Amino acid sequence: MQAELISKDGTQEYFVNMGPQHPSTHGVLRLVLTLDGEIIQRVEPHIGYVHRSIEKMAEFDTYKQIIHLTDRMDYLSAHMNNEAVALLVENALQIEVSDRVKVIRTIMSELTRLASHQLWWGVMGMDMGAITTFLYAFRDREMINDIMEETTGARLTMNYNTPGGVMFDLHPSFQKQVKEFIKIFKTKLPEYDELLSGNIIFTERTKGIGKLSLADAISFGVTGPSGRASGFACDVRKTNPYSAYDRVNFNEILLVEGDAYARYKARIFEMWESISIIDQLIDNIPEGAIMAPMKAIVKLPKGEFYQRVETARGELGVFVVSDGNKTPYRVKFRSPGFSNLSVLDHISRGHKIADLVAIMSTLDLVIPDIDR
Repeated sequence: MQAELISKDGTQEYFVNMGPQHPSTHGVLRLVLTLDGEIIQRVEPHIGYVHRSIEKMAEFDTYKQIIHLTDRMDYLSAHMNNEAVALLVENALQIEVSDRVKVIRTIMSELTRLASHQLWWGVMGMDMGAITTFLYAFRDREMINDIMEETTGARLTMNYNTPGGVMFDLHPSFQKQVKEFIKIFKTKLPEYDELLSGNIIFTERTKGIGKLSLADAISFGVTGPSGRASGFACDVRKTNPYSAYDRVNFNEILLVEGDAYARYKARIFEMWESISIIDQLIDNIPEGAIMAPMKAIVKLPKGEFYQRVETARGELGVFVVSDGNKTPYRVKFRSPGFSNLSVLDHISRGHKIADLVAIMSTLDLVIPDIDR
């Protein structure tokens, strides 16, 4: 669809659809662009193409059944989405899981974060015309998928966390394979920098593009690496530690430039921190039960409960209103992708269409996380 308007100064403004085809937009997203030539005047996102009414379905499921819905939201943060619901139920019922469960969850979360950032890096390079990055990223990510599959039975939308613990104990080869992956990936991550970070074409297309100020990051609620690239200290693992994050040392990556290149670098630096967290835990997994004693049917006390975790894209919040039954009265997910998408128009105006591709890539959008 294309419409044309003649402005007062005689120039033409065009309204052009970008999407909703999947390959160009990281999910089924439609952007209506107002253009003056190649210059973006406005970006209007249209969402809802993959809406599945997850929040409404959750009102008819038990708390254990809700878990499997969450890994279909941000499918690249499936394990962390599962953990958010499990933590909410455990805190509401004042259930203390074993140290073993806490450490397992943390290692799995950081492996998930690495896999997500690997895919993002590969796809961003491809968005910008570098096919090699896509091949390299999927090569390295495959090692994590294999590790996940052995223990959880799934490669992407794993359903491993459950209120009170985890579904299964670790596969006997888990520690060995994780250490092998970390050893190999420490040599591969510098390749990522060599291929993209110092590439003159890439830096010219990202530095100074799509600037987001600290004040605007806070105002729009942009979290995760996208917010921290603007100096917004919003890492839930630091502000409200959960699982085993209070027993490891890692840096919250904060940059001040706020442009597309800073958002890119924030994720590169975060991969090093994830490696460090796993390094600190992998040889120190405590013994203990993988499930805390729980009733077969979980009922939360009457009241309102909220839990947040740090996914690969930012802060995921889970809000539950309970009336004391085995199913919740109301469930609301605060997805990081929705807030991060809301800033797209603000930081894209005045840039060219090609710049919009780079800006979108550095926001790392996963559309099912937005639509739910």
